[in-house]
Amino acid sequence: MTDRPRPGSRSFPVVLVTLVAGALATFGLSGCSDGSSASAADEPPPVVAPGAPGEPAETLSAEEAAERAPGERPPGPADFAYMDAMVTHHGQALLMTELALEHAGSEEIRRLAERIDAAQTPEIEVMRAWLERHADATDPADGADGADDGHGDHGEHGDHGDHSGMAGMASEEELARLADARGEDFDQLFLTLMTRHHEGAVTMAAEVLGHTTDTDVEQLATEVIASQTAEIARMDALG
Repeated sequence: MTDRPRPGSRSFPVVLVTLVAGALATFGLSGCSDGSSASAADEPPPVVAPGAPGEPAETLSAEEAAERAPGERPPGPADFAYMDAMVTHHGQALLMTELALEHAGSEEIRRLAERIDAAQTPEIEVMRAWLERHADATDPADGADGADDGHGDHGEHGDHGDHSGMAGMASEEELARLADARGEDFDQLFLTLMTRHHEGAVTMAAEVLGHTTDTDVEQLATEVIASQTAEIARMDALG
């Protein structure tokens, strides 16, 4: 697996917490050293917080730095929309891999389909579990932007609905053509549709990384980018 891309802005809070802890520890020690330092205790040392890549560092008071320290944040609308959509997105990929195991002309295509199935089946279970765990965290009617009470039904292999508006998704007509194809014709169409499908998944993952407030969503999206980018390269080689 390729190195996992990490959003540049994510490093700031971790460094900031370390700097805040160091500053407060230094202040505590100096304030307890002797009575003459008691007055200095009223003025904690400033904290230098590194900026995002290409941006200058900031000098913050200890109070300001503490306020910026990360804590537990609830998932936001982008998280719900992403996890809900990806259950459906992965579900279509599994539908195509089932067809490949039945109709592919190449053993390499069948092995690729098996790898995709082995990776995305457990990811669907992770996403469904996340949605169930956070089911009471937001009301879809209040703007969860894609999360809905029916999310548990998404991604079933029998879901043949037209989701062509979602990034990389095949249309009903394209799935019908794939189901009717055999041998080498199947292999070429499978590679075309699955490559586009993976590219769509990478796009969706990259987009949510810019908005997520949930560490589980961040981790899953990063995994999707790494694994599916690698599979795109394999499919390009097979084509």
